[in-house]
Amino acid sequence: MKRLENKIAIVTGSSSGIGKAIALRFAEEGATVVIAARRIELCDQGAATIRARGGQAAVIQTDVTDEAQVTHLISETVRQFGKIDILVNNAGILLGEHIVETATDTFDHVMNTNLRGMFFCCREGVRVMKQSGGGNIINMSSVAGVESWSGTGTYSASKFGILGLTQALADEGRPHKIRVAAICPGRVADELVDASREEREKSGLIDPFDIAETAVYLATLGPNAIVHRLVVDRMWADWGRGVPD
Repeated sequence: MKRLENKIAIVTGSSSGIGKAIALRFAEEGATVVIAARRIELCDQGAATIRARGGQAAVIQTDVTDEAQVTHLISETVRQFGKIDILVNNAGILLGEHIVETATDTFDHVMNTNLRGMFFCCREGVRVMKQSGGGNIINMSSVAGVESWSGTGTYSASKFGILGLTQALADEGRPHKIRVAAICPGRVADELVDASREEREKSGLIDPFDIAETAVYLATLGPNAIVHRLVVDRMWADWGRGVPD
């Protein structure tokens, strides 16, 4: 039996990059995957790939910065499939400069997408999981949510916030059998998700499918185990130079 057989999984930001890799791996492990992202054409392509490989997928176009769209994503998933077992909050953007050079609109855009949008998803997801007896929430943070460097202030603030939200929600969810964990990747070869394994390895960056395997691990832990956060860094990471993904 596949490890995620009969599971219903939502993956936000899954039209490309890490999110797409997670959606593909979850489907390979037997989950029915709801692909949720803004770019409907890419969402449809991802779903078609999953179906061509014998998996099951649905598409619900979603902008996580819009509270109403997030509410629709959760309610429509429940309407179609009756439950939500796994929620991967991956949608996010990387913007920002030195703090003194960062426009207020840029700061707001990053926070609205990376942190506020994740808050919407977590809140609505937990409400459903409480009613169904539990579930798994996986939030995508970053090594920039653990350490911060010059030029990363806005992005790091959002990713540090994700870890705080994750820790509090894990404590709140424990009595309801809801596990909440965060993944903190270093630089990931997002643009190479559709390339060969050899090309991804040559990039010197983290393979997005390594992050996907981490998500599968978190989604398949036994009932008495919880992981609070996992840092997945590059083998030759040079922390403090450049903005991590």
